[in-house]
Amino acid sequence: MIRIVDYGVGNIQAFMTMFKRLGLPAERARTPEDLADAQRLILPGVGAFDHAMTLLNQSGMREPLTAMVLDRKVPLLGVCVGMQMLASGSDEGMLPGLNWVPGRVKAFATTAESSKLPMPHMGWNDLELRTNDRLFSDFERDPRFYFLHSYYFEATDRQHVAATATYGLKFDCVVARDHIYGVQCHPEKSHHFGAQLLKNFGEI
Repeated sequence: MIRIVDYGVGNIQAFMTMFKRLGLPAERARTPEDLADAQRLILPGVGAFDHAMTLLNQSGMREPLTAMVLDRKVPLLGVCVGMQMLASGSDEGMLPGLNWVPGRVKAFATTAESSKLPMPHMGWNDLELRTNDRLFSDFERDPRFYFLHSYYFEATDRQHVAATATYGLKFDCVVARDHIYGVQCHPEKSHHFGAQLLKNFGEI
């Protein structure tokens, strides 16, 4: 069972629809009890970093989620702000992140390469794959994904960077640390490329 963590932010229904099309069993998780049967976990997120972290902390699911991911090694995919929450923290806010993939979230507006570009970074962009991770099995060359964000993840360990994209500067858009994954793009909105990524994650 794939459980999509529903803590108050994120387009849960879009993931549910995509997994239904793929024939993969997926349900929401609104309580710690809902997480119990999870074999895969999706951590979505939209909006501001601190708001998302606050809602997760208040949901009652952070502690059991941590136990499942770190102790039981249940694969997890963080999406958009859900990816950013995997970092130690964000320049967008003051709260600490989960720190499951060491790194920091930074603003495009503070970099010379991207500060004069329209914000947010919105639309389709190519991924430059850096690894042969199972997340990218059966991918076409130069996959394109939909993005909507003003902040980006900068991984501390470059071995955790699975793919990059370019918006003024080249930024880390997919991270992978063992069974923990994060994608800055929106696979649930990225048509067949997104469907392939979610299918691969469901089969990891």
